[in-house]
Amino acid sequence: MERESLLALLTMLFGGLLLQLCAAWPSTDPQCRTPRALERLYWRRLWYPVIPTLVVALWLIGWAIREPDPVPGPVDPGIVVALSVPFVALFLRAGLRALWALLRRPAASAVSTVGLIQPQVVFEPFLAKQLDDDVVRAALLHEWAHVTHRDPLRIWLAQLVTDLQWPWPQAPRRFARWLEALELARDDEARMHGADGAELAKAILASLRYVEDAGAGAITSRAWWNARETAQASLGGDARALRDRIARLLAPLPATVEPAASSATRWHRVAWWLVPVALLVMACGAEYGAQVIRPLLGLTT
Repeated sequence: MERESLLALLTMLFGGLLLQLCAAWPSTDPQCRTPRALERLYWRRLWYPVIPTLVVALWLIGWAIREPDPVPGPVDPGIVVALSVPFVALFLRAGLRALWALLRRPAASAVSTVGLIQPQVVFEPFLAKQLDDDVVRAALLHEWAHVTHRDPLRIWLAQLVTDLQWPWPQAPRRFARWLEALELARDDEARMHGADGAELAKAILASLRYVEDAGAGAITSRAWWNARETAQASLGGDARALRDRIARLLAPLPATVEPAASSATRWHRVAWWLVPVALLVMACGAEYGAQVIRPLLGLTT
């Protein structure tokens, strides 16, 4: 079996198995925190089940770098393929759904942020003409917060990570909680930049009424599904989340709200420790991988 083919199958097998085991791990509800802190917490929880899979993949890549090509020995490719089929199908399903989210037409929305690489704010002109300038400004400040943090790309990645954890119900719950915290965090950021909470609440209700009148049925849980499927960030949410969100907007802005760091700053912080750790894992795979993989698969030198 060629080294690259064996590497791909082993990554699917061991990485997929670890991913399924970690996806079933229940997550407790955190104590009362600011929406910004909750958004960060739920974002990390989306990725926690994937970390072991990434570690295994990096470790196997380190092993493959040192392994001769083609891999010698009597390894039976049929056994490895048969064991990997369920996980290959899972990864293929997640990949196709991610591709479909990119290609399909965006869901109807009066105000939204779309675009993965260069996000843009889309505001329905007919709705904008019906609203006061302060209401439009509040909605734009909310959407601009989505643009600053590249939330459409983050939603698309969160969709992909959630689909990789299918069929465990814990993953969609983590995704829904993150989406809810994301909107609250962007509300707070918009208010910190001058948006009035009452005006932003008017913009949300007007947007939902506009889409509902157009026949899209926005005031349902399907609004979250549409945002997930089209990788767009928009005003909306289910009925319970909407009530809580409006009530929070009508209340004074909490004094504990913290300023949000830009997405570029966060990625730079992550890269400072992520790259050395990845190189260390690959080095361990290169040094000790043969001692584990060869006996495991019955490879001979």
